[in-house]
Amino acid sequence: MTTPDTSASTDPRKDSLIEYPSLFPIKVMGVHTEDLVHSITKIAKEFDPFFDASTVELRPSSTGKYLGVTITVTATSREQLDNLYLALTGNPMVKVVL
Repeated sequence: MTTPDTSASTDPRKDSLIEYPSLFPIKVMGVHTEDLVHSITKIAKEFDPFFDASTVELRPSSTGKYLGVTITVTATSREQLDNLYLALTGNPMVKVVL
């Protein structure tokens, strides 16, 4: 009797379409305040110590009320990305994370 190969199901990297590590852009939309970008970059640095704030892209809404912020982090695991998304969505200034 042969034992089924379960190595693919025990390796979380096999269940992901993302190859780790890789650069991973995240789009964040929030109310345009003085602290929004600083707050987002601070969270990004918590999860990616090599995060480069100079790569941040900003796109204000047509009315200027909201600001789209694209950050690019070095993704090292699904867990890291999940926790980063939770931290970003938990910020009261953030409305949407994609």
